[in-house]
Order: sequence, then structure tokens, then C-alpha cells
Amino acid sequence: MTQPLLYESHMHTPLCRHARGEPEEYAAVAQKRGLAGIIVTCHNPLPHGWAQGSRMYPNDWENYLQIVERARNEWAGRVDVRLGLEADYWPGLEPFLEEQLQSADFNHVLGSVHPQVGDYRAQFWMGDAREYQRTYFEHLAMAAEIGLFDTLSHPDLVKNFTADAWQLNEIMPDIRRALDRIAEAGTAMELNTSGRHKTIPEMNPGFEILCEMQARGIPVTLGADAHDPHRVAEGYEDAMTILQRAGYEKIGFFLERKRHELPIAEARASLR
Repeated sequence: MTQPLLYESHMHTPLCRHARGEPEEYAAVAQKRGLAGIIVTCHNPLPHGWAQGSRMYPNDWENYLQIVERARNEWAGRVDVRLGLEADYWPGLEPFLEEQLQSADFNHVLGSVHPQVGDYRAQFWMGDAREYQRTYFEHLAMAAEIGLFDTLSHPDLVKNFTADAWQLNEIMPDIRRALDRIAEAGTAMELNTSGRHKTIPEMNPGFEILCEMQARGIPVTLGADAHDPHRVAEGYEDAMTILQRAGYEKIGFFLERKRHELPIAEARASLR
């Protein structure tokens, strides 16, 4: 039997108000899929009650740490359960995020810009979908440059919430400028397999953006963004095929905030 190598690097808990299943259930699926471990990355609490319908509340914080540790202990020696976080970014949150991310020993911190979140939209939507897309990619680059995140998650998510105005060839110059800055910052970017279930049914980011990432040497991680245990490692084999088509030879994951890389062929062979 091939040794487990990969991690599920993006998954949630019921504390985020839109996921089901405890971390132990995600670990059980990870074992069946041949993964070495899971990194729990629930949505972070934000100040001022922002976006509270889709994330942990501040008073959930200690419970979050405890349920991940509980699963880690239960699955020790079988599946490596690690603590992570998916942290929302928009300009002005930097001091809050810096303090929050120093408050626990995270293994992997995803930086996310969620254009569908009402409090984000209230600040940055000005009635022009194309301009909103430009703002999104500007904020994605800024998220890399502040140096607080390991990976930028689902990095073309805006296309699903401005789908009627999504013309990749028109927005691509803005994307390329953002990718130049992300590459300079050295931040990884995620290929998120859950995009196949969204308005534009393809992984996030799409193939053309993956090619632009690869050309700039931007490291890539893989995440299913699992909000249900059965979606752990969903679409990983297809994602690896797409990454190879884009020119990638390795995929990464983070433990203790340090990036590890695996040849795609080895990673694929380790899955069940």
C-alpha cells in the first residue's frame, strides 16, 4: 500500500454556520481517501460583528481550538489532524488579523477575499461589476503583500458573483498585474476543487489563470473547501491533471506555516 502523503488543506466545521460534520468525520473520510491528514480551516471571527452569518462568532474561538485538539487526539497515529484558519481580508483589517493569527499555533492560514459577503460588498460595491472585479484582484494582491497568509484561497471567486459581467480576456490585464505582485510576495495560491459546484462550474482559479500562475513560479496548494465530510479530497485527481496541463510538476501543503512540496505523480499515486 502506498504511504499516505497528502493533506486536505481547506475544510470547515459547523461553527462557520454553513457546514456540517465534526472534524472526526472529516478525518474518517481522509483515511479512506489515503490522506496523511487534514487541516481544519474554519472561517475566522471578524470585528464589529461583520459577516457573522457565515463564520465563527468570537465566543466560538476557544471551542474551535478544543474541537480540533479533540479530533487530533482521537485520530493520533491514523490521520494527522492540524489546526488552521481561513481568514477574511480587506483593507483595514491588518492589525486585527495580525493579533488574531498570533493567538494560536496555526499550521496553515488561508487568506480569502469573499466578494459575496454583505459587509465587504457594502464597502466596495459601487454599482459596476467590472470595477468590482478589479477591486477584488487588487485586494487579493494586497492580501499577499501584507505577509500574514500562507495561501490565497479560491483566487478567482469573484467570477461566480459577477458572472454576467465575467469576460476573462478583458479582466486578464488586471489579473496579471495582481499575479506579478503575488509572485513577488512569495505567497502560494490554491486550486479549489469546490468551484465545480458554483455558478461558473470550474475549479477556482480557471485554467488560464493557473497557466499565468505557473509562468510566474507561484506555488500551488490543493483544497476541496469541504463543508461536508464526503467532500474531503473531492476532485483531487482531476485537479492534478489540470495542474499538470498548466505546467505544474509539484503541489504543496503547509504544516507549522512551512510549505512542503510533493511531485504530482507521487501525490496522485498515494490517493485511494
